[in-house]
Amino acid sequence: MSSNAFDKVRTRIAPSPTGFLHLGTARTALYSWAYARHHGGEFVLRIEDTDVARSTQDSVDQIIAAMNWLGLDYDEGPVYQMQRLHRYQAVVDQLIAEGRAYRCYATPEELEAMREAQRARGEKTLYDRRWRPEPGKTLPPPPEGVKPVIRFANPVDGDVTWNDLVKGSITINNREIDDLIIVRQDGVPTYNFAVVVDDWDMRISHVFRGDEHVNNTPWQINIFNALAAPLPQFGHLPIILGDDGLKLSKRRGAVSVTAYADNGYLPEAMLNYLARLGWSHGDDELFTAEQMVAWFDGSHLSRSPAQWDPAKLDWVNSHYLKQIDEERLAALTVSQLAVKGIVATVDEVLPKVGLFKDRCSTVAALADWLAMYFGPVTPSADDLAAHVTDAVRPALAVFATRLSALTDWDKTTIQQALKETLAATGLKMPQLAVPVRVLVCGRAQTPSLDAVLALFDKKKVLDRLQTP
Repeated sequence: MSSNAFDKVRTRIAPSPTGFLHLGTARTALYSWAYARHHGGEFVLRIEDTDVARSTQDSVDQIIAAMNWLGLDYDEGPVYQMQRLHRYQAVVDQLIAEGRAYRCYATPEELEAMREAQRARGEKTLYDRRWRPEPGKTLPPPPEGVKPVIRFANPVDGDVTWNDLVKGSITINNREIDDLIIVRQDGVPTYNFAVVVDDWDMRISHVFRGDEHVNNTPWQINIFNALAAPLPQFGHLPIILGDDGLKLSKRRGAVSVTAYADNGYLPEAMLNYLARLGWSHGDDELFTAEQMVAWFDGSHLSRSPAQWDPAKLDWVNSHYLKQIDEERLAALTVSQLAVKGIVATVDEVLPKVGLFKDRCSTVAALADWLAMYFGPVTPSADDLAAHVTDAVRPALAVFATRLSALTDWDKTTIQQALKETLAATGLKMPQLAVPVRVLVCGRAQTPSLDAVLALFDKKKVLDRLQTP
């Protein structure tokens, strides 16, 4: 799929720093990165910050942090558009000199009146090229006090056709699009112009981006052609739908990459899950980033919208949670405990993660389990009323006495103390184990009680068995 106009595959991701890196952009970044890596090419990070009013450094920092967390390393960048204004101006001057761009002095009021008249006639609202120079056409003198915009002189006839890497052949007639504004009154270039100059200068060979850019592509192709610049191949990815069937977006729900990082998801799980939202390799559901790079040649990209499935993400994450090195898992859990205001060390957490990790889909859930070892527990009133009854209190006292007598504190000795207490009181295991769990762990269900208690400090267990 490599283009002959380029000496190597170069892809890019170009987020706008007006918010966090959301999941759709992260998926695009992943595909662009994997495609470049598969072909031994290069991957570029560009920050499209021409929306000066809404762009923030905090957003830039968060985008870069999210890329780093995902492991999507880039070979060039970050490149900032606002640092390239001189370059855009030089290209605009060239286009104007060649008659491929022109100054337009139409006021917003004039343009709205033009559109109103077109709507009244049932026509599509397109700029009527009133300021476009043409042979035999006399333009009025520029009005005083009106700053012009610069418009691209789009071809008036013919079709724009490209073979989309995802959608196949797409054709749009030039009569469907008008003379695009490429530089605003303040001298800042618009998206469709800046992106062409950037991709040209950066020798971008393949552009993966969202479906919403399909309508921008004809303008961009025409600008590439006007500049005699090599044309990249385009691949427009279908949208990701939320679990409510609506498009995931920055304005709908917590869909930032960093939010998932903060909530205890693993980057390898997120990459694996994102990869399958619009791409497949046979029936493989679980695979490493290295496998994806080996497989991702740009084929098998879906044309249909993908459905975000939180339960599926949890399943993928739980798989990786079981696989990763336990010391790394302990360090991640320490960070999650800190969010809860609980201070613990990796050495304290490490012996405990193995018992609980199979029950968890996120590190945050693992921290929820381990919090009982480091902070106070507060059993619910319902659990206390249901399980810590007057009938069982004597057995709890017997069990506490036997535990206090233990010189060795491990699963075997605790299990023996449980058996002796049951024999002495005539209770069944659930009748004793559930109240112990409620008092010591703050919950009625846990893994094997002897294993859970063995990880506690003995004094803490005895203190909590003093029934209220």
